[in-house]
Amino acid sequence: MREMNETASAHAEQRATAEEIERGGSGLGVNDLLARVMQAAAPPEPTAAGAGAGAGTGAGTGASADGGPADVAVLVPAGPETTPAPAPAPVPGPPIQDLDRLAAVIADTAGRFLPGGHLAPDADFFDAGGSSVNAVELVATLEDELGMEVDLDEVFADARPRSLARRWLQVTGGTPVPAVTASATATPTPTTTTLPTTPLLTAPLPTLARPTATLAPAADATPHSTARREDLDQILADLALADRLPFTGSPEPLPPRRVLLTGATGFLGSHMLLDLLRHSDAHVYCLVRAPDEEAAVARLAEALRGYELPWSSEVRRRVTVLPGDIRRPRLGLSDELWHTLAGELDSVVGVAAAVDFLRGYHSLRAGNVLGALTLAELASAGRPKPLHHISSIAVFNEVGITSMGEDDPLAHVDRLVAGYDQTKWAAEVALRRARDHGLVVTALRPGGIGGHTRTGAHNPQDLSSGLISAFGRFRTVPAFRHLNAAPVDWVSRAAVGVICEPDAWGFDYNLTGVPNTLDDVVADMALGGMHVRVQDWDEWRTEALARLQAEPVPELAFLERVLQNPAALKLCEATLTGPAATMDRTATVTDALGLAPAARYDARAQLRTFEKLAHDGLARLPHKDDQPYLWFSETAEGSVRPIGTTATATACSMELTLSIASMHQLVTERRVDARGRLGCTAVHPEPMTVHRGDVWVRPDEGIPQQHGMRHQLLRYRLQLTDTDGGRWWLEGRKYARARRDVWRQTRALSIEIGREGEAASLAGEVVVPAESYVRDQIDGIKVDPRLTGQEKRAAKLTWLAWFGLEMGRGLLGPFARAAADLLDLRRTQTPTEHNR
Repeated sequence: MREMNETASAHAEQRATAEEIERGGSGLGVNDLLARVMQAAAPPEPTAAGAGAGAGTGAGTGASADGGPADVAVLVPAGPETTPAPAPAPVPGPPIQDLDRLAAVIADTAGRFLPGGHLAPDADFFDAGGSSVNAVELVATLEDELGMEVDLDEVFADARPRSLARRWLQVTGGTPVPAVTASATATPTPTTTTLPTTPLLTAPLPTLARPTATLAPAADATPHSTARREDLDQILADLALADRLPFTGSPEPLPPRRVLLTGATGFLGSHMLLDLLRHSDAHVYCLVRAPDEEAAVARLAEALRGYELPWSSEVRRRVTVLPGDIRRPRLGLSDELWHTLAGELDSVVGVAAAVDFLRGYHSLRAGNVLGALTLAELASAGRPKPLHHISSIAVFNEVGITSMGEDDPLAHVDRLVAGYDQTKWAAEVALRRARDHGLVVTALRPGGIGGHTRTGAHNPQDLSSGLISAFGRFRTVPAFRHLNAAPVDWVSRAAVGVICEPDAWGFDYNLTGVPNTLDDVVADMALGGMHVRVQDWDEWRTEALARLQAEPVPELAFLERVLQNPAALKLCEATLTGPAATMDRTATVTDALGLAPAARYDARAQLRTFEKLAHDGLARLPHKDDQPYLWFSETAEGSVRPIGTTATATACSMELTLSIASMHQLVTERRVDARGRLGCTAVHPEPMTVHRGDVWVRPDEGIPQQHGMRHQLLRYRLQLTDTDGGRWWLEGRKYARARRDVWRQTRALSIEIGREGEAASLAGEVVVPAESYVRDQIDGIKVDPRLTGQEKRAAKLTWLAWFGLEMGRGLLGPFARAAADLLDLRRTQTPTEHNR
């Protein structure tokens, strides 16, 4: 592939005008585009002078092995830690300028943090298995051991050791740096030292003397507002690779029977695999990154189970797992298998992609761009077959873009800063060129992919999941125009519908669903009891970042890194300020296929996903400490006496405030929060405080506790604290019986009171006065004042309808059981009936 890149320009010159790059329809050619972005001339090669005793004075400049700048920082052997001795006179020499040697040192250091323990100078650190955490460790090691102060964002932008070395040498300018002497007390003297002649990998690791410069992101006229020059150079070379694809004929317009699917272990790919099996007769070949078939099968099975998808014998029968790698030539398959697939497959579906908003173009291109071209090569080989490419709405991620229709011009590539956006743009544009060679290419562009509406399965590392989690956790939302997001089950089903319908092949589709506006999101969160403040983007980012740093959330560590990365911030800004994506063609096709139309990804659709996010530690559901969504008062009076005695009863009264944090709390837990006071002189002369209380509505579905006729209506559990610091507990229940005093049953509460950690010592009954019941618990309902008048009325009516229905079911239960007993004509009583 490197050889192809080096000769790509020659092929590009064979085209009349190098064929316009798809970048907004203004006709800007490749050369014009690069000329506009690279207006500044190449910086002059820095020179460095070093005075040498006996060696003369000289300035060292020259070209590196790969044609890049030859400015090199000085490498000096590490001085041994010995007893201080007179410092030897430093021997000055010319500055060292050896890009290859520095790249090898960095590669050797980076290899320590990789699974394989080795990294080639031209290989990408992340492609070799490095993670974001490993990158942080690498930066720290480069500074500690080699004296290279490398910015973490620069590593994410291009993690090849040779690139890091080249940029370091550009920053330091080849200026001589102080040599390290053997004396711990002597003051270093500015000088230069020649490199040891021992081979690098067998010699002790040299140490870089600490220069004054720091390797920070490249400085442009407007930093992080346009793409880097080297990224645009590489994009141009990658686009030219599409011209080397062979010409091919049209595929047979039949539903596919043998499909190659990449990315089946990912979030969207796993759902598409199951939809292909459910809604077609196709046999699916899944390319899985693994060393052998056994490991590939295990990895696919684990991924499906992780997303709550089946891995049954029927699924296994219709799936062939191929160990390979989208980043390798011919997908890492043998020549024989490659040619077999080229002759047998009916369709190629490319879902695999590295989704990382921190890494740069060079770090992501192997999988996202070259991998797509390899799939195009497979689709063109052998029998003609269509290529269905999962692109992304990120191809429009330019700040200020005005429309995102299915046939609208893509973003200007020089205004895409994030590496992920650049790779998705480059892949789609390269495949558009492949269409000129006869290849049928379908581009499917999801937006944000939300969780499954039924199972709640989600991608915890997805940016949409991170933002939604932050909205709910911090109760703040950045002002945005639209969120183009849809649930994964709809995106997957729509994509598979297009793949299986020959008449839909060869077009571009936006699978973005119905966009959410800011008002939609605020209203949905308010319905769930999460009232949020709207802030501008910069204010929200600053506050969210401060909270994540003050109270780290491991599950949201990736979001913290995104909010600190300049390129990723540009991606977020474009996402939040962009227009609503339109999907007219997608709507037409789904309607023709009889599929469910796109619906807004609202609170109801997100319910299961939000529960999963909270369970995984990403989000935070409403709880007792939040502002109540709805609340009312309850007072009760009665008496208690010591258990097992006939002592005189002691007066007891309760003044409670019952509240709910959200309707979600009612639906999932059927629980109401309680606060207030309890007055009972038999326990303490002063009223006690209810510091925590729960009330369950129809616990255990109202089933009687002891095969009796008393069905549970409500269960109270209160934790009490007296003025002396003593702790007590109260357990109470309201029962429904098959008797005529139904009104009293809804108000009478049987209670037991005991000291914390001990059995109950007091028992009795308290009753809510009839005159206060309607006044406090119906007319006296209060709702969060932040809601509108209409929302307040809806909240009150929803509570009354839900609570009334539950109480009605509870009261009806014992009467239904009594009626069943009367209709039972058995002559022999059961023990339960006898005891009644």
